[in-house]
Amino acid sequence: MKSSILMMAACVLVSVPALAADNAPQKAAQKSPEKTYPTPSDPVVPPTLTLNVWPGLPPGDKPNMPPEEWRRSSNTVTGTVSIPTLAVYRPAKEKDTGAAVLVCPGGGFFQLSMGHEGADVAVWLSSIGVTGVVLKYRIPDREGMARHLASLQDTQRAMSIIRSKAAEWNIDPKRIGVLGFSAGGQLAADVETNFDKRTYDPVDEMDKADTRPDFAVLIYPGGIAQRDSATPAVTPDVHVSKDTPQTFLSISNDDRGGSENAVYMYLALKKAGVPAELHVYGEGGHGYGIRPGKAPHASWPARVADWMAERGLFKPAEMPSAK
Repeated sequence: MKSSILMMAACVLVSVPALAADNAPQKAAQKSPEKTYPTPSDPVVPPTLTLNVWPGLPPGDKPNMPPEEWRRSSNTVTGTVSIPTLAVYRPAKEKDTGAAVLVCPGGGFFQLSMGHEGADVAVWLSSIGVTGVVLKYRIPDREGMARHLASLQDTQRAMSIIRSKAAEWNIDPKRIGVLGFSAGGQLAADVETNFDKRTYDPVDEMDKADTRPDFAVLIYPGGIAQRDSATPAVTPDVHVSKDTPQTFLSISNDDRGGSENAVYMYLALKKAGVPAELHVYGEGGHGYGIRPGKAPHASWPARVADWMAERGLFKPAEMPSAK
């Protein structure tokens, strides 16, 4: 069963239409922007603003944690991240669609790829009229806490912060998504399927805002497939249901992390009747992030932009007024 699924996926680029007819998007003229990902000549763009995820010590952490370290040449964070942050990249006013996306970089939960899986993605999002918000989440796993729990707490809190800032940032609170790569893709899958229960006690008014994303984009996600299952299945931590948000998935057949993660997630979404779209590229490997190139897998940003347009996510909506 497993081998036949992956053999089929490896042969073609799979682009599956939305599965729930009653949730079909309006076909009104919506175009994905012409520019789909940054070119090498694009300047480095600083965030519009940066803010801490927690008002004080994050849940479960101890004071005086070891420091984090930045590898500037690769824009990678290593060491211990104890102060998670959000870097917000707002689009130009004339381009602003009112949509927003939380970006979760990958790095195997021991480092964070903050460039080609973080800031560069947010710059691209802002270029197509979407507010990009890059999450620097806590790594590595905390002693005495469940595996990846600290990172998931940061991700849920980040979703609440963005939604609570909807009026201030001119965001439609019903068009807030999450996009993750590798380990960040695992977090994106976790936050889109575990929104019914917050993994920490609320700390302020912002935690009254919902953690559920309105859509999700999983790019070569990890940690989703149940490895010891006799049939295709997702891990018990991923609770796919009919209420799971619409999802776009992209993977390469030669992904060393296992293309099963995206394929099995897609199958779970299909079974639950959730609108989903899966792209499987023959080659591309793992960890390429957002980089311009002629190889088919480098076109995933264009495919995401097309999908967002098709699903009505660029459609202007009446924004909540700031108090």
